[in-house]
Amino acid sequence: MTILKNAGQAVLGSILMFAGITHLTVARQEFQAQVPDWFPLDADFVVIASGIVEVTLGLALLTIWKQPARGVLGAIVATFFVVIFPGNIAQWLEHKDGFGLDTDTKRFVRLFFQPLLVWWALGVTSAISTIRSIRAARTSATR
Repeated sequence: MTILKNAGQAVLGSILMFAGITHLTVARQEFQAQVPDWFPLDADFVVIASGIVEVTLGLALLTIWKQPARGVLGAIVATFFVVIFPGNIAQWLEHKDGFGLDTDTKRFVRLFFQPLLVWWALGVTSAISTIRSIRAARTSATR
């Protein structure tokens, strides 16, 4: 199981690095389609900032392997996927094309993949059990 988790973490890290690099280079306009119209910051700034975050998280996933840091990192990555989810919803609701998502049906189907990314980040890093252990240790230390 450890080999599968390690491989899953490395693949997720690589995907995040790749996505982050494309945010900063060849796919900036495509990613801007995912920035909601109502969001108060410039779409290009959001794309650049999220690209930097993705590269950083991807690099961390490729280099941090020991617990509890690995589990904490997994929780941070999962949180990132939750935070950017409104952009995916906005792309669907605002009927914005990007990355071949040129119909409402395609944009809607894509929404179901975000929870899988959250699950992936939590699973391969053992984030939930790590966070529980940290909380238990803090609780017992304060008694």
